[in-house]
Amino acid sequence: MADPDEVSVYDEIEIEDMTYDETRQIYQYPCPCGDRFEIALVDLQDGLDIAVCPSCSLMIRVIFEVDNLPKAPEPGAQVPIAA
Repeated sequence: MADPDEVSVYDEIEIEDMTYDETRQIYQYPCPCGDRFEIALVDLQDGLDIAVCPSCSLMIRVIFEVDNLPKAPEPGAQVPIAA
C-alpha cells in the first residue's frame, strides 16, 4: 500500500464542509462524478484522513482535529433514528 503522504488527492476539504451521517457514522462530501466521498468516523479517530468515492478513483484529504470529532457511541448503545 502507498504511503498516505504520497497519495494523489483531488482536493483537501475541511471536515466542517462535510455532512455527518450519525446513523452510519460516516462523513460525506459531494464528488464531481455525482456520488459522494465517504470516510468513517472510526477511520478519522484512527488518524486516517483520506476519503474515497465508491464510484470513481478520486480521493480527498480531510482536514480535521481528532479532539473535535464526535465521540463514538458505546458498544450496544442505541443510535437515535431521525423521524
